Amino acid sequence: MGKLFGYAGRVLRIDLSDREAEAQPLERSLAASFLGGRGFNSKRLFDEVKEGTDPLGPENRVFLATGPLVGTMFPTASRLNVSAKSPQTGILGDSNAGGHLAAEVKYAGYDQIVLEGRSREPVYVYIADSEVEFRDAAHLRGLDIYEVDEAIKSDLGDRSVQTLIAGPAADNGVRYAGVYANLMRAAARTGMGTVMASKGVKALVVKGTGSVEVADPTRFEGLVDEINEEIYAHEQYEGRRRMGTTRILRMANDAGFLPTRNYTSGVFEHAAEVSGERLAEEFNVKTRGCFACTIPCSRFYIVRDGRFRGLFGEGPEYEAQGSFTSRVGNRDLALALKANDLCNRLGLDALTTAGCIAWAMELHEKGLLSREEADGLDLSWGNGDTILTLIEKIAHREGFGDFLADGSKAAALRLGRGSDFTMQVKGLDIIMADPRGLKGFGLGYAVASRGGDHLRSEPFVELSDDPKKGAEMFGVPEATLRLANRGKGKLVSYFEDWCAVIDALEVCKNIMQNMEILTFPRAAEVMEAATGLILTSGQIREVGARIVNIERAFNAREGMTRSDDSLPRRFREERLTEGASAGTVFDQEPLLDEYYSERGWDLETGLPTRGSLEGLGLGYVADELEGLGRLKR
Repeated sequence: MGKLFGYAGRVLRIDLSDREAEAQPLERSLAASFLGGRGFNSKRLFDEVKEGTDPLGPENRVFLATGPLVGTMFPTASRLNVSAKSPQTGILGDSNAGGHLAAEVKYAGYDQIVLEGRSREPVYVYIADSEVEFRDAAHLRGLDIYEVDEAIKSDLGDRSVQTLIAGPAADNGVRYAGVYANLMRAAARTGMGTVMASKGVKALVVKGTGSVEVADPTRFEGLVDEINEEIYAHEQYEGRRRMGTTRILRMANDAGFLPTRNYTSGVFEHAAEVSGERLAEEFNVKTRGCFACTIPCSRFYIVRDGRFRGLFGEGPEYEAQGSFTSRVGNRDLALALKANDLCNRLGLDALTTAGCIAWAMELHEKGLLSREEADGLDLSWGNGDTILTLIEKIAHREGFGDFLADGSKAAALRLGRGSDFTMQVKGLDIIMADPRGLKGFGLGYAVASRGGDHLRSEPFVELSDDPKKGAEMFGVPEATLRLANRGKGKLVSYFEDWCAVIDALEVCKNIMQNMEILTFPRAAEVMEAATGLILTSGQIREVGARIVNIERAFNAREGMTRSDDSLPRRFREERLTEGASAGTVFDQEPLLDEYYSERGWDLETGLPTRGSLEGLGLGYVADELEGLGRLKR
């Protein structure tokens, strides 16, 4: 059997309990059936983390994986997937970050790193090619992300190493703490930093001196040149280069689905003041790209005057920008930048942090939460001092912040009220787009394997509101109309498969999927040129479906059923009252029926059937679910 190109060819297993490390060969069959990245992680998560595992116990494992295009010249191939059982949701957890770390992992010789067990003392793990060292990290506990990065580089006397760090929020057991690469590149969702910290690991530090070899360099270079030309010529190029994802805020407001004051409205009257356009004009000073990036869509900003004069940093992305402005009723853009900076330094998921604050503010407005219960804080909408104070309190589990440190769902249960106002699915606070104005996105939130998230499907074509596209792609014109229901099962399942492939290859979803650059046929062509693996377009999509199904099976094993695929009551029963999406609600059950039918899953339980699993080569998964009584034939 010939050489497997593109991949580093090794998996590094790190036993933290015994402080041992072993490099194992990457299985060719795994590469062919799951491609890389999220695919590798989800497969091993199902196989190695058993039902009922305590997310913060030593039996949980952290999987970090790159993709076969990472470390090459392929545009945007820069991402790393981090997966474990989530301490926030109790089901599959993972998150994804760009920057330069993933390429360094490949250059060190690894496609995947697995953290097992638990260190008795705090450590940071230093990986230099084939050498793995466990270094004392007791002096790093409590330091913020920036401080840890500086201390490690000073300790090693090497500023070229790449770091992945868990911040003080993770040290303190906040269940939605992330891990951070390149200081501000956050794999923030579902508590992956919390799991890493529970294993006694403060950081992973990587130094690689190797390289990546592709199967057909001439063909691969030609494909790269062709794709780069398409990116540069794309109508979205300039907007993405100038504003990145922050360009979305005004568009969302104009369309009436910008989450405002905890989703009580889809329109924010101060949208222009906190927009990506204003950020670009008054704060941004330069752009920055990830490894091998063609569109440097990240931005460095400086606050030049006012209360936060001198503040500087990278970002924010739209989710943090919107979360700390419209979502909490704040019109001060500089304060939102400060809030995002605090989350980055403390290691907090900005979406969940803001979701918890917005929940508390709505409860206060409705007379369901007193100032005394919230440490005397003024929880009026948009109160900047309260927002910043609560971020610190959450990260350190102080006072009322301790209530919010497990997520809004857990906070409502602990408080004994307010569950109807938690904007979450499966325990994960949802993203910055109101599903009443984007029905396909809403269905995607409901069925996403990690909870209320758009990146599992991100059916961007719905924003076109173009029935011709729906007819061409799915034979259903309404599928691409954002306020229509029919065809959304086809839309979401297709885009879920596509997103899973993108996440397995570990390229940038904003470019390769949203700009329709890396389609299934082209992905097959690129894979052959890079790795030598010959897969058809249909087989590439099948990989996506295989990833989606094994993730669904992991959650089924933890007891998840159709009833968990549910959006908050507000979206299902309360109509938007203003803006371009006024009068709409999310009609959940017919949408779920259509989606399950499209997937070939059981309509009653919402779970895969034996036939659907065996058709994807996952018969052993079906056997395990059947043994647990969670499978219908």
